[in-house]
This record gives sequence, structure tokens and C-alpha cells, in this order.
Amino acid sequence: MQPRAGAGGLMRVYLEGIGLFGPGLEGWEASRGILAGDAPYTPTQAPLPAATLLPANERRRAPKIVRIALATGAEALTAAGRDPALVPAVFTSSGGDGDTIHEIMSTLASPVRELSPTRFHNSVHNAAAGYWSIATGSRAASTSLCCHDGSFAAGLLEAAVQAIAGGKAVMLVAYDVPYPSPLAEARPIGPAFGVAMALSPTPSPASFARLELELTTDQPLSQNTEPALEALRRTTPAARSLPLLAVLAGNGTTAVTLEYLPDLALSVSTTPEEGA
Repeated sequence: MQPRAGAGGLMRVYLEGIGLFGPGLEGWEASRGILAGDAPYTPTQAPLPAATLLPANERRRAPKIVRIALATGAEALTAAGRDPALVPAVFTSSGGDGDTIHEIMSTLASPVRELSPTRFHNSVHNAAAGYWSIATGSRAASTSLCCHDGSFAAGLLEAAVQAIAGGKAVMLVAYDVPYPSPLAEARPIGPAFGVAMALSPTPSPASFARLELELTTDQPLSQNTEPALEALRRTTPAARSLPLLAVLAGNGTTAVTLEYLPDLALSVSTTPEEGA
């Protein structure tokens, strides 16, 4: 059992924008009342966002995770007033594009084992980062990571570290989509979900919340009080962000504990900000 991180382990960043996509959650502003508990939640899966940022050829090839990543990332940076071509990014997913992996495995198991080059380049874990750079013309650094069910917390931690160490804003994008059968039997994932956050190491005119991050071993994981949102949180790894989003939607000052590693969680304290 590791001791809880003390004051020396505390990290502080400022939230400038959020992007959101999920069942019954079509954009951050449209979803705030639902997440805050002021409006009923109906978990109807929305159509996947159109990848309008991409050129026509890439748009046709873009898989589900890319369309979700582009839409949520663009929403967060638009709210932040940031140029997407200049902002470093952290992309995180518990498993990437299961549909593409399924197609590759099916091809390799068939008599004609000729892999599509498009399938191959969509199969890598940094596919969303590559499409983002094409869509926005970004030459800023990007990081793609995976931490099983703790992937959102791992991405948030990484983005905060990069923002503080680099002294500049960083975008976080987390996304997961369900696997097709038979992969779904081995790794069940709930409905498609994506969230993006624009984080800054210092307050700015767009800042609306201060986040203080700390690793912990002695706090229970936070849950959502709305049963359908809690079911989504439990089944889709990127939706482990929902307790934090609920607090932010209500402009609350409180702390949530997010799933990270088996013996280590991430505590996130939130305080509303009015911008610098």
C-alpha cells in the first residue's frame, strides 16, 4: 500500500474548454443540464459526428474513433479560443479501433490474406493523432497512450504534466467504441463515448475551472448518481470521466476520484474560475 501523495505531488491546471460525445450527450453545452442533474437523461446513441475537418479522401476512410476524436477535440479548442494547429495533444483510449482489428484478423483468417493499406494505417494506436494533424495542419507534439480502464485518468495526468512542464496549453482527447463480435466477448465495451479537454498551466480569459490532481490510494472511486449515467461510466472506459464532468457541469467545488491503476487512483479537485 503506497502512501497518498502529499502537497508535493499536487498538480494544478486550468480548464478552458470541453468537447463531449456519447449516448444522449451531444456536445458539452447541450449536455450540461443533464450531467448536473437538472434535466432527464435519455441514453439514445446519436449518429457518429461527420469528419468535416478532413479532406474528402481521408473523410471516407476515417473510422469511428477518429470521427469522435476530431469532433470532441474541435469542440474543446473552439470553446478555449485556441488554434488547433498550435496545441500539443494527448490522445487516450483503452483499446483503439476494434473494428479495424476485427477486419484485419478476419482477412488473415481467410484464404486471401491481402491486407488493405488503409486498414493497416487505421489499426495503429496513434491513428486518431495522425488524422488530427491532417485535419488541422498541426505540427505540434502528440502523445497516444493506453491504460486499460484507467485510460482517461492516465491521459488527464499526462496532459497536465505536459502543460505544466511545457508552460503551454495541451489538449486531452479520450475515446472508446464497442468491439465487434467475437472480440466483444473477450473485451466488452459499452456505447461509443468521447471527451476532450483544453488545459492550460495558467489562468486565461477562457478558464472556467481550476483542476488540482493528486494520486491517491485511500479514496473510493466516484460514481454518478443517475443510474443510466453510472451504467455508462462502468461499461465504457472513456466514460470514467463522467463523475468529473458532472461536477464541472454543476460548477461545483468538490473532489472526485477516478479509476487509474489497480492500486492507485487519481483525485481531481475542482474549483470554478471566471477567467483571468
